[in-house]
Amino acid sequence: MTSVGFIGLGHMGGVLAANLAGRGHAVVEYDAAGPARTTPGAAFLDSAPAVGRSAGVVLLSLPDGLASQAVAKELAATDARTVSLVVDTSTIGISAARANAALLAEAGIGYVDAPVSGGVAGARARTLTVMYAGSDGDCARAEAILAGLTDKPAIRVGDQPGMAQALKLANNFLAATTLAATSEAVAFGLAAGLDLATMLDVLNASSGASAATSDKFPRQVLTGNYAAGFANTLMAKDVRLYLSSVAELGGPSQTGSLMSQLWSGFADAEPGADFTRVFPYLQKRAATS
Repeated sequence: MTSVGFIGLGHMGGVLAANLAGRGHAVVEYDAAGPARTTPGAAFLDSAPAVGRSAGVVLLSLPDGLASQAVAKELAATDARTVSLVVDTSTIGISAARANAALLAEAGIGYVDAPVSGGVAGARARTLTVMYAGSDGDCARAEAILAGLTDKPAIRVGDQPGMAQALKLANNFLAATTLAATSEAVAFGLAAGLDLATMLDVLNASSGASAATSDKFPRQVLTGNYAAGFANTLMAKDVRLYLSSVAELGGPSQTGSLMSQLWSGFADAEPGADFTRVFPYLQKRAATS
């Protein structure tokens, strides 16, 4: 198997790096927080440039566009580098992906935009959806690496970096909207005296069914776990990215604006909370309004 670099070992990145190692790839990695997050069986290096000198393909899993662009600049400026392809699994937005691709192209490094959907639980179960976009040659090189991240076939969605970001932002906007709307509908039903489990049974057999009613509410809300593994601050960031991208392209944004206000308010009130806690957050707001 090929040697693979990995930069960014947070909640998602750490699992993705472990998935690669588990499929037999020799993984070399770096995280700004230090070696405490090192993947078992992987080699931790002391900087992003060190990873760029040790692997032909480097994956990124970083919190935002600024972090991703900073690492792309470091890799482009690395002397004696071996990296010739960067695969970015981060959710960074269309503009940042395009900027990364242009910056790396000037240094002779390919770039594949490859965000993932399914959360940390999906990463651990190897059921993530990987959507990716880039040139034919770059995507062909990336496919074997992407297959190490998940057992589901990755889906190529376009030939230009940024196109996968657009689809990921659309997906997360729908997920954020559906969960918030379901939370309000459930709160309404509970106030009317309905039982939560009964509500979910009926909703999942009816036209109101969604991933919120079939997965998030049964697994996280009904059980009181609230541990889906995705922070409200990240969801608020993704909805803001979606809204700014819509503004750039001139699309409708009425619902987007409302969702951005809601998720930003939740993130400000309970920073770092699991995003499924939007349900008790909205209940609490109703009780105090």
